[in-house]
Amino acid sequence: MAKKAKGNRVQVILESIENNAEGKAMVSRYITTKNKKNTPERIERKKFHAGVGKVTVHKEIK
Repeated sequence: MAKKAKGNRVQVILESIENNAEGKAMVSRYITTKNKKNTPERIERKKFHAGVGKVTVHKEIK
């Protein structure tokens, strides 16, 4: 069962699309939470992309 929202915290999905060595586009996604009152803009985080094998920038999607 899903948890109820606690105040201003919302779940967001971070996504990165990078090309691996063969040139195929690979998607990596992470789920995290943010405080929508303190950070109304979209967030960016550096996370590990397993398909590429290195740290890449992941951006918030809707």
